Amino acid sequence: MDCLKEQLKNVKELVPLAPYTTFKIGGAARFFFVATAREDVIQATRAATDCNVPFFVLAGGSNILISDDGFPGLVVLIKLGAYQITGTKVTAEAGVEMETLVKETGKLGLSGFEWAGGLPGSLGGAVRGNAGAFGGEIKDSIVSVTALDTKGNTRELSKEDCKFSYRSSMLKENKWIVLSATFQLKEGDKKEIAGIAESHVEYRKEKHPLEYPNAGSMFKNCDVNLFTKELQEQLKDVVKVDPFPVVPTAYLISEAKLKGLRKGDAQVSTKHPNYMVNLGKATSKDVLELLEDVKTAVREKFSVELEEEVELVS
Repeated sequence: MDCLKEQLKNVKELVPLAPYTTFKIGGAARFFFVATAREDVIQATRAATDCNVPFFVLAGGSNILISDDGFPGLVVLIKLGAYQITGTKVTAEAGVEMETLVKETGKLGLSGFEWAGGLPGSLGGAVRGNAGAFGGEIKDSIVSVTALDTKGNTRELSKEDCKFSYRSSMLKENKWIVLSATFQLKEGDKKEIAGIAESHVEYRKEKHPLEYPNAGSMFKNCDVNLFTKELQEQLKDVVKVDPFPVVPTAYLISEAKLKGLRKGDAQVSTKHPNYMVNLGKATSKDVLELLEDVKTAVREKFSVELEEEVELVS
């Protein structure tokens, strides 16, 4: 442990992680380092590797559930917030909030990010997990990504190199760190673009339990092909394209009569059942037990296995 402190002069110890997440759940990081430049990220990850210390990269703090025991290694908080808009191209660092990109590109009449209106979190996490909503995905406008591989080498990747899939990518699967990404947007009507983005913001306010701490959607929606032919026929009226035909997990959880189900202060939202909310003092243990109860109930009713969208960190 002295090795890490020698290589990272500004590293802190035993920093609570809950305040850095949208769920407001989780224990402390054994070591905690704030990266404000690309070189900081490289230095931190190489130091962790040299010192044989596990590390985890944190940015916007959405879509993650951190263990009550915290993280036993180094947490690197990404604060890389620069972005540049040149014509119809946008290059942004991993720590830029998605909300910022939606607003700033919309002001210039650039179309491509309006699907992300109201989306929480940062660009790096959105790219890594191929975030999507309202029929759009982050991959739709990506040109290239700059990432750090597991050996601490900077890699320039094309869209094809990233192997984007439903809420995933090669970056996520291989635990590479997104440093920045470049996007190709299209010219459009400012008023129309702003209207679409704002309609998505309002939809989230109305339909999602934003009044409570949460991590976003807990489970991925279910590919319609996972269901039996009989169930596909029964569910045909609720199928939506996201971006391929899926059955909304919120519908499955609701039909399993799980709205409002609680474990401690963790609750299946009564407003949007694919959300779990922290009513005040929820623990990671509460959430994990609730996750298992939901998966069991849905499996028993629909013979389908739910897959977590939220990332579990321990």
